[in-house]
Amino acid sequence: MIDRLLSIKQAADMLGVNPKTLRRWESDKKITSKKTKGGHRRYLLSDINLLQGIEQKEESDKSVAVYCRVSSNEQKQKGDLDRQKGRMLDYCVSKKYKVEHVFDEVGSGMSDKRTKLLRIMDLCVEGKISKVVVEHKDRLTRFNYRLYERYFKSHGVEVIHIEETLPKSYEAELVEDIMSLVASSSSKIYGKRSAENRRKNKTKTKG
Repeated sequence: MIDRLLSIKQAADMLGVNPKTLRRWESDKKITSKKTKGGHRRYLLSDINLLQGIEQKEESDKSVAVYCRVSSNEQKQKGDLDRQKGRMLDYCVSKKYKVEHVFDEVGSGMSDKRTKLLRIMDLCVEGKISKVVVEHKDRLTRFNYRLYERYFKSHGVEVIHIEETLPKSYEAELVEDIMSLVASSSSKIYGKRSAENRRKNKTKTKG
């Protein structure tokens, strides 16, 4: 876990004491400080928390959630989803992450109704995970990635994508997602029109 350095004023304010008191505690070996190149004191946040009686939790105390996704059942049947999951778990092992949640899903990257992704968001709100690991940004979402990233960050959860270069199948998947979205939208429009026509016909019959 990366510790944070605080200025003497920040540390004193957190402890509710005068900076002079903090210097005295340092002389009494109750706390230590680090010196910058300019000679300024800096205190570790973990040391301040310890003085306050706050238990410092390591990131390893919280589990990591892995999220894998493909757009179609055909990709799943070809083994794309399993291979993606294998690459993700290999990465987490190399980083010594504590993986307790592995979610794989078949669905459009433009859908906001993916049950597995929604479950990860629940874990995020519940404070049960520290990281969400995906292979590419588009595995999490096709669009508005920064919006999702900001949401997770607001709950103290880091989103990690392990690859920057998109796979060759990206274009084909994107077309498939767009076609799926168009089909879904068209179905809703035709459904509304049919309902409206039935309503009009009923009105004419009664008339």
